[in-house]
Amino acid sequence: MRGAVKKYLHVLNIGIQNQLVYRVNFLFRACFSLLPLIATISLWRTVYEGKEGTTIGGYTLAQMVSYYLVVMLVDMLTAVNEDDWQIAADIRDGNISQFLVKPIDYLKYRLCLFLAGRAIYTAVAIVPAALFIFFQREYFVAPADLATVGWFMLSIVLTALLQFFSAYAMALLAFWVLEVSTFIFILFAFEYIAGGHLFPLDILPPLVMKILSFTPFPYQLYFPVSIYIGKATGAALYQGLVIQCCWVVAAYLFARFMWARGIRKYAAVGG
Repeated sequence: MRGAVKKYLHVLNIGIQNQLVYRVNFLFRACFSLLPLIATISLWRTVYEGKEGTTIGGYTLAQMVSYYLVVMLVDMLTAVNEDDWQIAADIRDGNISQFLVKPIDYLKYRLCLFLAGRAIYTAVAIVPAALFIFFQREYFVAPADLATVGWFMLSIVLTALLQFFSAYAMALLAFWVLEVSTFIFILFAFEYIAGGHLFPLDILPPLVMKILSFTPFPYQLYFPVSIYIGKATGAALYQGLVIQCCWVVAAYLFARFMWARGIRKYAAVGG
């Protein structure tokens, strides 16, 4: 056990060193990613203009702005960047051959690299993100209490795992098809719309929201944000966390299944 932990800590360390090379790129990416957020917040401020004290879809202006600010933070901590493309490239180019003859699990290896990437990106992006939140502090709603912060952080961990396992499983389609970009873009589109990037999902008609609740997408972004801003409390909070855990386990098992089936079709090319 100690040897295994040491092995993957070494992978994590290598991943951090590799990601540090791109720190300036991460900084520019973080800064320019604020432009769509500025446009979105400006749009909602225009919608609320002249409607002091009113709510839209159950959200005040402060709650709506806070929603998008927390979306930015959750996305910064959990989003899969290029991991799925790199996994697909490893399969296509035959680079995974080395993992078949070494005592290292490819999923754990990629998870370590994913965590390293998120850690460095967050360390770089936190400065422009904090400055942006400071300038929007008039509308930023703090969490209700420390318990809310704790549940929010737990949900973020589950969100990151769900995002990673989903992307990992999708990338393993490279065992069967030469180009997986179409499938990755389709998954990204569903995650972006049904995950709550564009707008809070609970402003949708109840029937649509109920249908979405049977999918993993709300738990990839909307759910942790709703915990932070106080929309998910009490029984709804605990039920949501249980469902989120179930989706993480399901995504993990599906990823393992895809690997087990895909490796049977793998033809070692390159590597």
